[in-house]
Amino acid sequence: MTAAQPLNAHFGIDGQLVFREDASGLVIAEIGNAQATASLCLQGAHLMTWQPRGQAVPVIWLSRDAKLAAGKSIRGGVPVCWPWFGAHASEATFPGHGYARTVPWQVIESGTESDGATRLTLRLVESEKTRAQWPHSCKLELTVIVGEMLRMELSTENTGDSDFVISEALHAYFRIGDIGAVRVSGLAGCDYWDKVGGSTLKKQGGTIQFAGETDRVYINTDAECVIEDVKLKRRIRIAKSGSISTVVWTPWTVKADKMGDLGQPDGWREMVCVESANAFENAVKVAAGAKHTLIVEYRAEPL
Repeated sequence: MTAAQPLNAHFGIDGQLVFREDASGLVIAEIGNAQATASLCLQGAHLMTWQPRGQAVPVIWLSRDAKLAAGKSIRGGVPVCWPWFGAHASEATFPGHGYARTVPWQVIESGTESDGATRLTLRLVESEKTRAQWPHSCKLELTVIVGEMLRMELSTENTGDSDFVISEALHAYFRIGDIGAVRVSGLAGCDYWDKVGGSTLKKQGGTIQFAGETDRVYINTDAECVIEDVKLKRRIRIAKSGSISTVVWTPWTVKADKMGDLGQPDGWREMVCVESANAFENAVKVAAGAKHTLIVEYRAEPL
């Protein structure tokens, strides 16, 4: 019996949701309904693709050089960064952006929404290894609703007796026509930490356009962001709640070449990251017995 068989028996939905085992041994949830298609790897609860039926190309970008392997993150999609964003504050050996994106998650619920969208909920599986990095009693769940709109809900419940602090992000990679021909609006006037060549605090003047490596953490903003893409003739709307940081990232040529898995030679030009986060000074204290939920809704529309 493969790992996918009991999942199909308990959570599969005829004509909408099927689980399969990849050649790597990882299990993939394949979603297809009247509104959209998507795929999600159970390791990391990692949404890999999403394409509404009305879109000629995917909205969520997956590198053509992406590799699936146990314990490794996948290049592209929407990685879950948790319970810290960036480097760990004190342990250099701990993985960047936390461990949630590289460990097993279990499916706990699936269903069909009233509008025909497909719902899938997963819970992070704790282990000795995860507890060594995060010695707090908690429950982390991700609900993904796949339809003409993509909705993601990342919920952290503190089941212990003491408060803890998390930083987090839904690290979304978006498929675009060309990085030199898109702009991102919604962040004008916001302060941001510019992480290219150091870390300095700056203020955004207008729309964001790209002419080189960009790595910015915008703080104290819950604004909707819009990617305007003249080449693909569409807007991608990113609306969020429970998040007051937004990260905007593109590696550009030199860093992309060093990374090596962005779809050589120029795959990086067809993606941009606009991440809904709580990072740096926007880290979240979750009180004992309380729950914090980060919610993002993604939509694509004609430009």
